[in-house]
Amino acid sequence: MSAITTHILDISQGRPAQGVNVVLEFQADEWEPLGTGVTDADGRLKTLLPAEVQLQPGKYRITFETSAYFAAHNIASFYPEICVTFFIQDTAQHYHVPLLLSPFGYSTYRGS
Repeated sequence: MSAITTHILDISQGRPAQGVNVVLEFQADEWEPLGTGVTDADGRLKTLLPAEVQLQPGKYRITFETSAYFAAHNIASFYPEICVTFFIQDTAQHYHVPLLLSPFGYSTYRGS
């Protein structure tokens, strides 16, 4: 499992959000892509940060590409993508960034 993981729950349908494309980036001078993936049947992505990429302190961003997910379910939505930006200071910790998703709103928090 990578040092940064995510989990998406579609609270409008009461189930995990399977098949959402996710992009992880690190901000150096500009945003640099670090990893990508697609959520599994449980809405999880455990391999977002590739094993060969060392976690370092700084600003990270996860982008959830939600428009394709909602389109696949024939659901109109307001947010075509959701970007969550966060800081990492202690690289020895695991960072889990869950997303609670609906077509017209979302919530996120630092999970465990």
